[in-house]
Amino acid sequence: MANVTKSPASPLTTAEIAALALSLAHLGSGPQATAARLGLRHAFEQLHLDDEVVATTLATLTEPMPDAVADRARTIAAAITSRMVVRLHYRDVSGRITVREVDPVTCMVHRDHWYLVGMCRLRRGIRAFRFDRIIATEPTFVPARPHLATDFLPFQGKRAA
Repeated sequence: MANVTKSPASPLTTAEIAALALSLAHLGSGPQATAARLGLRHAFEQLHLDDEVVATTLATLTEPMPDAVADRARTIAAAITSRMVVRLHYRDVSGRITVREVDPVTCMVHRDHWYLVGMCRLRRGIRAFRFDRIIATEPTFVPARPHLATDFLPFQGKRAA
């Protein structure tokens, strides 16, 4: 198989990396998923980022999610792609469980955790929901209001350094 290289003049954006990582995260641990995660790891290495936070984030991006979390991630990814509201059963840091309808915008990883970022209709504001605190997800047939990731996460519109 031939090696293909991408011009260094057009590195992946953080939004592109997040989309690739989310797609890979819920693939499981089959041979193609393993090879794809290795490719993502190589893409990060080309960025020459040497930082403990980045290393931890990279590990989170390139490790398979537990099966139950991966199932919920697939529902979230489908909601983002189809631009539909997703219903979350969410346990907050205090242990309280709420049901939230969210206009999903993007997913991100920070250190050890995946997050869904979106407009929470219950709280009427931008929220980040940790994947491991999402108990259940339900697709809806309600169209999500359009929101740009750049409006939620200023760094999403910038190219990786």
